[in-house]
Amino acid sequence: KPEVKIVGVEPFDANAMALSLHHGQRIMLDKVGGFADGVAVKVVGEETFRLCKELIDGVVLVNRDAICASIKNMFEEKRSILEPAGALALAGAEAYCKYYGIKGENIVVITSGANMNFDRLRLVTELADVGRQREAVLATFMPEEPGSFKKFAEMVGPMNITEFKYRYNSTKEEALVLYSVGVHTVTELEAIKGRMESANLRTINLTNDDLVKDHLRHLMGGRSDVQNELLCRFVFPERPGALMKFLDAFSPRWNISLFHYRGQGETGANVLVGIQVPLSEMDEFQEQAEKLGYLYAVENINQVYDLLMH
Repeated sequence: KPEVKIVGVEPFDANAMALSLHHGQRIMLDKVGGFADGVAVKVVGEETFRLCKELIDGVVLVNRDAICASIKNMFEEKRSILEPAGALALAGAEAYCKYYGIKGENIVVITSGANMNFDRLRLVTELADVGRQREAVLATFMPEEPGSFKKFAEMVGPMNITEFKYRYNSTKEEALVLYSVGVHTVTELEAIKGRMESANLRTINLTNDDLVKDHLRHLMGGRSDVQNELLCRFVFPERPGALMKFLDAFSPRWNISLFHYRGQGETGANVLVGIQVPLSEMDEFQEQAEKLGYLYAVENINQVYDLLMH
């Protein structure tokens, strides 16, 4: 039936089919996100590409938060738990209908898997409300002086705080509070930011920053001035010996100033590492990183890193 639209769905970080259809030929990705591992491929198959090129009407891309929100939506509606790849189509349908304002139409979604483990389920529970736009992650800066904390709490008002982190830092004039609040509308979020700003408490919305959600929100100890710190996200293989292989490559040649790992039930572990590398030794570091063979990305250009860690 030509009146029936067939729409594909892919994660933003595993969009091999969307890119291939856009370019008219199969494209190989440099790296593939592993959260929805059931659909994570570097290059699509020849026959799959031929069929999709002929039959589907487009591809919707969704992020990890949206997938987590759809897993929760399915559980609350049917008491069934989907794996990320299984909930992918549901997330795409929700995004597609919201974007085009579709209501009262018949939408069929193929939920293709329920291979869930508890490590991944923990991550889903952390991100589901963010994906549903029911929770916001905020950072507020306030004077490091008596009474500031009470003033901050008054500005939060009746909103529900779901997460809160603060640590006194005697070397800084400005304190940092990292917290999450439950929100129901964009108006509520703007209202709390407005109250903070009116009290001269600078506030930043970090809800869409994966570096914060994956790592920085879990780090306590406050900000510090670490010289020549290179902040990288490495993907470690989830197997014995992966950490020692990493340390053999970089330590004690360079000092490791930060390390955060949290299991997420994926085949590769997302690890945040701070390494003190002078600029004159950057080429040597990059050479060692290439020899190591772990995927990595430098995060120093992320402005949130400077705000929260320095």
